[in-house]
Amino acid sequence: MMPDMAMPHLLIVDDDERIRGLLHKFLARNGFLVSAARDAGHARRLLTGLEFDLIVLDVMMPGEDGISLTRDLRERIATPILLLTARGETTDRIAGFEAGADDYLPKPFEPKELLLRINAILRRVPQPQIRVTGPKFLHLGPVRYDIERGEMWRDDRPIRLTATESQLMRIFAACPDEAVTRQKLVEDLGRGDGQAQERAVDVQITRLRRKIEADPKQPRYLQTVRGAGYMLSPD
Repeated sequence: MMPDMAMPHLLIVDDDERIRGLLHKFLARNGFLVSAARDAGHARRLLTGLEFDLIVLDVMMPGEDGISLTRDLRERIATPILLLTARGETTDRIAGFEAGADDYLPKPFEPKELLLRINAILRRVPQPQIRVTGPKFLHLGPVRYDIERGEMWRDDRPIRLTATESQLMRIFAACPDEAVTRQKLVEDLGRGDGQAQERAVDVQITRLRRKIEADPKQPRYLQTVRGAGYMLSPD
């Protein structure tokens, strides 16, 4: 039987067979099509032949760990990634975000919280052909951002954006040349409260600048407004 194309397809990557099985059953009961991989190599093989809406990835795996796999995948695909790990310190969360993850859930966790976070990430993934008022494109030097499609291009080459980067661009595109506070960005991204989340937003801004700025350390378009937050200033 062909899978229901309306069901989001999740990839669970965890070396613990029991956890894979529990997550598979729980998420399938909650309306997802679920595939599972036992390690990074198995995940790569599945990703070669299948497309997924989101990857739930354990960090602490033998061999290649989840952060290393995230960093490599992010070079090739924009599929949202939610990291799971028993290590919940701020430095570990930042490492995950720097690698390209969209969210981070420390173990142990309640299955319902995992479900809420998955749904929050999927809601942030831009949908094509959303009608907006105002200009269709924003121009950032050689970079062009299609507001309706949520797509970014450098000349004629597409730039892959993560789900979080796409949401950031939508937030900034809605109010060009206006500063957005870090707290407002945290709220709009659907993250929890606290300075750790604001620092995580800083990491996401840094990664986004690498994709749109000629010199990310001296940003021309995605500017820091001292005391006020960040501002996108297109041409």
